[in-house]
Amino acid sequence: MKLHVIDTGFFKLDGGAMFGVVPKTLWQRTNPADENNLCTWAMRSLLIEDGDRLILIDNGIGDKQDAKFFSHYHLHGDASLQSSLHAAGFSTDDVTDVFLTHLHFDHCGGGIKYKNSDGALELVFPNATYWSNADHWEWATKPNAREKASFLKENILPMQESGHLKFVDPNNPSPFPQFEIFYADGHTDKMMVPIMEYKGRKLAYMADLLPSIGHIPLPYVMGYDTRPLLTLDEKAQFLSRAADEEMVLFFEHDSENQCCTVQHTEKGVRLKETFSLAEL
Repeated sequence: MKLHVIDTGFFKLDGGAMFGVVPKTLWQRTNPADENNLCTWAMRSLLIEDGDRLILIDNGIGDKQDAKFFSHYHLHGDASLQSSLHAAGFSTDDVTDVFLTHLHFDHCGGGIKYKNSDGALELVFPNATYWSNADHWEWATKPNAREKASFLKENILPMQESGHLKFVDPNNPSPFPQFEIFYADGHTDKMMVPIMEYKGRKLAYMADLLPSIGHIPLPYVMGYDTRPLLTLDEKAQFLSRAADEEMVLFFEHDSENQCCTVQHTEKGVRLKETFSLAEL
């Protein structure tokens, strides 16, 4: 199995929203904000090359929304989904599976595009199966008022309408022998965190369970999370295991660090070291 980092660009989000009740004087040490209190975040996907399967985990924000929408998020950077796939030696036609940790717009928007100027939509990955799970799909397609702005129907419904959508069943063997799935409900209902064996190590794609190294201390929970106390418990469980097993944590949103390991300390689980995926 071979892994490829797929960078899809950077965006900005309010620092206070990203760190919840933690004061700015603390979180800005790892994630400095600009004059508008906005911090820069990556949208970093992961491509798994394994035999005849090419599995893409998440796919960034896409380009379907209008200028007003994108003005809130300040997209920047030279990387794109297509250019990063090309740099890895692949095209969108080569992807066999699109595994979506959850359906917030910055994780799944790159999977659907406009077919033409009349507003018709089509799959970016025409030969791929798009994977979610039934509980999260229900949550996303009948959204609560808090998350409604993050679940955009144009990013989601075409997967089902195209016939390319399938669900992972938590009660049955995973259709992905390449990894196990950790289900987390604090950020949104039934977010999926894939954990895989890579170069003799366990590697976890952290999605929004752990956006950055700045979120490792347990109270550092995003204001976006629907159930912050549950996130705190899920982080405690996951980070303890990660420290015990010397797991590699791969970040989707950390703008500076691709990977890290953590360790047990007197103050709880804390950062051990950071490194790029290529350094493994």
